[in-house]
Amino acid sequence: MTTVSADPLLDGELRARLARLDTAALSDAMDSLRAAPCVLPGIAARTPGGVAFGPAFTLRYRPIEDDGAFHNAANYIDDVPPGSVVVADNGGTGACTNWGSLLTSVALRRGIAGTVMHGAVRDVRETREAGYPLFSTAVTMVSGKNRVVLDRTGVDLDIDGTVVRPGDLVFADDNGALRIPADLVAEVVRRAEAVERTERRIREAAADGLRLDEARARYGYARPWEDKGDDDA
Repeated sequence: MTTVSADPLLDGELRARLARLDTAALSDAMDSLRAAPCVLPGIAARTPGGVAFGPAFTLRYRPIEDDGAFHNAANYIDDVPPGSVVVADNGGTGACTNWGSLLTSVALRRGIAGTVMHGAVRDVRETREAGYPLFSTAVTMVSGKNRVVLDRTGVDLDIDGTVVRPGDLVFADDNGALRIPADLVAEVVRRAEAVERTERRIREAAADGLRLDEARARYGYARPWEDKGDDDA
């Protein structure tokens, strides 16, 4: 599995704990807090096994009118802090791409944690071979040059109903991508760890022959973030 988790904005302990989690446990933890929507809809992994997490570096594209001039690809990558996850919004369209192998090579060199594209990417084979965590709503070979331009960076994004703000934690893996508000990260990680412990106990009990419904009742499957062990059964 390819994991990129260098993140100077998270302390070492919290970063190590995040590296042992996945989006499923984090999503359950967010559900337990009855928080605002956290899932970035329609995002799929383009590098199987890739995991990326870090503070969001957000940017937004806009379409251009044909004025006869040449409009280059967006130039922002050298301003992305190491350890960040690029979160880019091109409206979820598959009409043109906003990420390719050139950006992948620079992102790897700069220590960027990964890219989540609400839109299309290309050069997927090269990115997979490089092991860079890449996630998007679509794949196409069509260039974004002369079709879209960079509108703004460091802006709040609305990804089909989920708002991503600069500095929010973004976590992406084979299940998809989600965001966690910066002020909730520590509590969400604590609850996600409890979810994983609960599910491990249930799995082990079922493997030992206990009925699944009984194992779920014993270990608190209805509220797994409460980490109900044997002493509380």
